[in-house]
Amino acid sequence: MPEGAGGLRGGIDLGGTKIQAVVVDSAGGVRGEARHPTPTEGGPEDVARAMEGALREAASAAGVDPASLIGVGVGSPGDADGRTGIVSGARNLPGWEGSFPLGEALAKALGCEVRIGNDVQVAVEGEYALGAGRDHDSVLGVWWGTGVGGGIVLDGRPWLGRGAAGEIGHMVVKRGGARCPCGRRGCMEAYAGRAAMEAEARREHEEGTKTDLFKLMRKHGKDRLTSGIWERAVDHGDHLAKKLIDRAVEALGTGVASAVNLLDPEAVIFGGGLGVRFGERYMEPLTAEMGKHLFVDERPPEIRVAELGDLGGAVGASLLVAS
Repeated sequence: MPEGAGGLRGGIDLGGTKIQAVVVDSAGGVRGEARHPTPTEGGPEDVARAMEGALREAASAAGVDPASLIGVGVGSPGDADGRTGIVSGARNLPGWEGSFPLGEALAKALGCEVRIGNDVQVAVEGEYALGAGRDHDSVLGVWWGTGVGGGIVLDGRPWLGRGAAGEIGHMVVKRGGARCPCGRRGCMEAYAGRAAMEAEARREHEEGTKTDLFKLMRKHGKDRLTSGIWERAVDHGDHLAKKLIDRAVEALGTGVASAVNLLDPEAVIFGGGLGVRFGERYMEPLTAEMGKHLFVDERPPEIRVAELGDLGGAVGASLLVAS
């Protein structure tokens, strides 16, 4: 692969609420970064323009032009086809029900090679290579954020299945349970995904349940209940926020234990906006809930919180162009 900009490459983490872009060196060190809000209206073309803007800002901070980079890796929600660069069904993004050639659009806009991967899978591979999973051969990543995503590395190799492996958020934890944003019932994401949690918080608030969640949201200039708003509400003793976080932890523990029973990984890594904020804080109840459902409970996997933080998804995405 040709060397560009002294071996620098870009990475973009496309999330439901934010777009994080980085420019990193050959050792994974961040030379420039930028964070932009994910558009809430429009369609894939609008999201692609916002991604281009974030990457250009990160490249400017690193003192390079995007066209001089080795390439840019992108972690995207939905069905991200690494061979074609097409992303389909990214339902957490505005107007993205069908398919869009994201790789082609960004490559044309940025003037360099662009490779596409699933957002959680590339973040997990980043943790496996550089973060919380670096001492293990097999890891299961659980990214608790707008939705609940998963990524798998088995015996040192990413496990993608036929292209859609790792959708742990859509494991059923309660048959006939709460409606999930995917349209089905009882998925883990219906209880633990931030979007579903917000929908439930709004429903209960409208029915008269007292909460400061939406007051905090407005106070901090947000249009959604971000991970930070949930944390502030819990810190302020908000009963509804605590109830819904506890409900999410119960669903996570149940679903993750089932995945562990199937895969028997050495480690489970919790990441994502809520996972990073609440992982250590709720480690004891989470592991206790998992323990209720583990078949081999005398040797549970090591439970870790992602170490690469907010930049982990973008750094992981950059590894798509490192090989």
